[in-house]
Amino acid sequence: MGLTKAEPEGGIEMETVRFGLVGYKFMGKAHSNALARIGMFMSPDFGVERRVLCGRDPKGLADAVARFGWTEGETDWRRMVARDDLDAVDITAPSDAHAVIALEAAAHGKHLFCEKPLALTLADGRAMLEAAERHGVRHQIGFNFRFAPAVQLAKRLIDQGRIGRIFHFRGLYLQDWIIDPSFPRVWRLDKAVAGSGSHGDLGAHIIDLARFLVGEPARVIGMNRTFVTERPLVEEMTGLSGRAAADAPMGKVEVDDATLFLAEFDNGALGSFEATRFAQGHRNAMSFEINGSLGSLRFDVERINELQFFDAADGEGTQGFRTIQCTEGGHPYMSAWWPAGHPIGYEHTFVHELYEFCRSIVHGRPASPGFGEGVACSRVLEAVDLSIQRKAWVEVAGL
Repeated sequence: MGLTKAEPEGGIEMETVRFGLVGYKFMGKAHSNALARIGMFMSPDFGVERRVLCGRDPKGLADAVARFGWTEGETDWRRMVARDDLDAVDITAPSDAHAVIALEAAAHGKHLFCEKPLALTLADGRAMLEAAERHGVRHQIGFNFRFAPAVQLAKRLIDQGRIGRIFHFRGLYLQDWIIDPSFPRVWRLDKAVAGSGSHGDLGAHIIDLARFLVGEPARVIGMNRTFVTERPLVEEMTGLSGRAAADAPMGKVEVDDATLFLAEFDNGALGSFEATRFAQGHRNAMSFEINGSLGSLRFDVERINELQFFDAADGEGTQGFRTIQCTEGGHPYMSAWWPAGHPIGYEHTFVHELYEFCRSIVHGRPASPGFGEGVACSRVLEAVDLSIQRKAWVEVAGL
């Protein structure tokens, strides 16, 4: 499918990527905002059109279409992906819908952006990758934390050899939003819909960052725990939260509240990973530290503009972690935003990743991270689950 041509102010004709988006809650809002900001800040050589927003509830959908600036709404995703006036389909629906939407959209020649985790199962993720490649469409998975300028700087320093041979990766993703046992069983706590709990939702991010920055985990061993095994069945969901009636029946919780695992990487580095929704006081604390022979790096998403760097080449008496404010024009993506020293935030990572996705479509090159990266992450997720079942190390490459 060829892109449409649009003539913006100034009379310069540009290709336009016409989007359909499935989902309008937490991630749907983040993606809607990102698509709206690309043209304003990234100075692209293409246009972006928010054409069709899709959701099941007509009233909620109509409100979101108006608030988020979409042209129209659609309650049937099958009708949406079959339209000839769309170039790309962006999937922010719950995890159980990812594969079926992506497979049909690919068959209609639509380029695909999909939130993580790629699918409920590794097999479904592989099917999504195969379909995207067979139909010749661009595909990208939503690992947005890769696109924080500080994380991009960490990647640059590692690739330049600034921290030398890597020995350790330790990643944490800590939240506390479901500690209250009366919190309802929202879809993220429903195994049939979400596939897993903290492991697939939070752990996927730190697994991807480990792969992006360090290398491939070769084998893993883990443990998990569900601390609250029954919760009130949800009556209405809003974003991450939900409401249950006072006399709501209880439903079994079959997803993990916390998962921890160890890993050995192909390059000999060691890794530790912890994902939990039961870390009181931590609203959204994703962090990692990487230790190498020549230095170390630390990042915390709650201080998203900062990268801490220890350089062993510093002189005696002056060594220590320095805090780099990644807000200069020379830092990745920062030239698009504000004058030096002015911070950006969480929502900007989505602008960066969807900008790169659009560029891949317009310029006819593979997107990164593509569905193959999503499959690789799912392979690690499933290897950890198997290791928990077997109470033994599991080789990732064997899956």
